[in-house]
Amino acid sequence: MAVKVSAAQRQGRLFERHRLGAPESSGSSVASVTDSLIALHATDPVTVYLSAWARIGCAAGDVDAALYADRAVVRMLGMRRTVFVVPAGLAGVVQAACTDDVAKRMRRGLVKDLAAGGVGDGDPDGWLRDVEAGVLRALAGRGGGASGAELSADEPRLRTQLVYAPDKSYGGVANITSRVLILIAAEGRTIRGHRKGGWTSGQFQWFLPAAWLQHDAAPSGDPGAGLGAGLDAGAARIELARRWLHVFGPAPVSDLQWWAGWTGAQTKAALDGLPVTEVDLDGQAGVMLADDLDFPPGAPPAAALLPALDPTPMGWQSRSWYLGPHTPTLFDRTGNIGPSVWWAGRVVGGWAQRPSGEVAYRLLEDIGADGAAAVAALAGSLETWLGTGRVTPRFRTPLERELSG
Repeated sequence: MAVKVSAAQRQGRLFERHRLGAPESSGSSVASVTDSLIALHATDPVTVYLSAWARIGCAAGDVDAALYADRAVVRMLGMRRTVFVVPAGLAGVVQAACTDDVAKRMRRGLVKDLAAGGVGDGDPDGWLRDVEAGVLRALAGRGGGASGAELSADEPRLRTQLVYAPDKSYGGVANITSRVLILIAAEGRTIRGHRKGGWTSGQFQWFLPAAWLQHDAAPSGDPGAGLGAGLDAGAARIELARRWLHVFGPAPVSDLQWWAGWTGAQTKAALDGLPVTEVDLDGQAGVMLADDLDFPPGAPPAAALLPALDPTPMGWQSRSWYLGPHTPTLFDRTGNIGPSVWWAGRVVGGWAQRPSGEVAYRLLEDIGADGAAAVAALAGSLETWLGTGRVTPRFRTPLERELSG
């Protein structure tokens, strides 16, 4: 018989394992926060900083130190072709479990477009691989990092242009620079290194993995080897599924498949390699690790302000047990969540920053006077932390637009 798990029990576990209490003042690091959540969403660079602040109250400089000085966490394309920041020691697992498949699809698409554009003298795949080799030689020759513009100067074929959607208003001509550099990184052969600009910037230098990663996180053997070299993809998926079940379980199998971007067969094979047990999630079938059956009775009364695309609300596809009826208000049309207000392990509202710097919020549920006061205090703390900084989510949502003024 399946173990019955209530929404309150799941909210209690979410509260504990996603660290949604008052920001911790000591004993934690950006690396430990990232590890406890498997990865931090980084499609919007601001998310990384605000997700870390929400858990440990750290300064932006602490995040920079973890990324660029200690290099304890690394930015990479991962699950669902999304950019994440992951623990450096887990980067190879994510690469083998998810990103290698993403890269294969990206390569097929780029080769198809090159062929349609008449690039490569009848062998667009060979031409593309030769360009990539030129990029890697240029990086090796520099002995450090380089921007896309610098690599285009070293390998002029990166400036090759393709015409996209010529019959559409949004169509036009564009260089292949970004597509090639992102593809090389997706194959684990380069790393997004130092940021260019402020902490809201999405521009980075590119590095060879062996030049950027340190100690046991760097690929071994061939200095040109990429992330995940030598790792078995099936074993990597088992390890990633185990971590996901610990952080996000119990949950329907479809949630794991969605989060990882796997096929049904890949998801089944990963779960077959783990000791799992079936659970009843208020009438919905789910799974959890068989040796991880303890639950708190519920989540304590505590507030959290999470940024757009935070890994907690983006960890499941089936969200009603912690989101309630608030999807139309807090999500955009493509499934991206905006900034959210949490109370006792569930979503109760949303927030935004106004041009003045004020952190405005709206509660969508009555959480009592104590709850409202806790949210107000936390909004004030975030406003102080942001200071003169201004953040606008990359993906705007209805409530965020309204609150931001």
